[in-house]
Amino acid sequence: MSPFAPLDRLIVAAPDPERVGWLRDWTYAHRGLHGEGVPENSLAGFALAVERGMGIECDIQRSRDGCAMLVHDWELERLTGVHGPLADHSAEELAQIAFLDSEHKLARLDDLLPIVAGQVPILIEIKSKRGYDVQRSCRAVAKALEGYAGPYAVMSFDPRVCIWFAEHAPQTVRGLVMREDEIGMTQKPWQRHVALWAARPEFIAYHVAALPNPMVTALRDRGMPVLTWTVNSPETRAHGSEHADALIVEGDGLA
Repeated sequence: MSPFAPLDRLIVAAPDPERVGWLRDWTYAHRGLHGEGVPENSLAGFALAVERGMGIECDIQRSRDGCAMLVHDWELERLTGVHGPLADHSAEELAQIAFLDSEHKLARLDDLLPIVAGQVPILIEIKSKRGYDVQRSCRAVAKALEGYAGPYAVMSFDPRVCIWFAEHAPQTVRGLVMREDEIGMTQKPWQRHVALWAARPEFIAYHVAALPNPMVTALRDRGMPVLTWTVNSPETRAHGSEHADALIVEGDGLA
C-alpha cells in the first residue's frame, strides 16, 4: 500500500463514477490537433480533433472585458507577434488578431462550443498565477457553458478553480493539474497534499514525467481518474498508458 494512502483517504473522497467515468474513455488532443499551418488552441485545430474522434484539451485566458479566450500564454508575442499581455485587449480586439504565419484568429470558448456540439468531450484548463483573480475567469467559463449539453470538465493548477465550481456550478466535473519539476507549484509532497485538500478534485491531470507517483497510484486505486500530459512521443505514450487512465497528446504522441 502507498505510504500516502491513509492521508489521501482523509484528503479526497472517492469521486462518483457516474460523473467521472467518461474521462477514461478518450484520448485528448492537447490544445487541439495542431501542427504545421494549424496553430495551438485554434478553432481549426479543435475541428480536426473532432473529425478524428478525439477529446479536446483547451486553455483559457481572460480578456480585458471578462471573456474566456482560447489562449495558453499570458503574453501575445509567442503566438501572434503582438507585444503585451492578452488581458490588455477586449474579446473583440483579440478576435481580430491572427496567429503567426496563419489566417486563423484568436477565438473565445463560446466559438468552440458550436463546433464540438457534444460530439467529443472538452477539458477546459483555466490559467492562473499568484495574485490573479481567477474567480473572474471561472465565472466567464461558467457563463460560456450555460446551456451546453455535451461532456466537459474544468481543470487548473490553481485549487481555487475547483473550489469555485464546487460552490457555484457543482454540476461541472472539476480536476486539479499537477507537476513536480522546477516550473510547478507543487514540487514537494506536502504542497501536493495541501493542493488536494483545498481543491477536493474529482480527477487529476499529472505531468507524465512525474509518473509513477505513490500519491497518484493511491488516488487511482481508489477510483479517481488520472489523466497525464503532455504525451508527445512513442515513449511517453507507452509510459502514460501504463500509469494513467487517459492521455493528453500532441505531435509524435499521437497514435
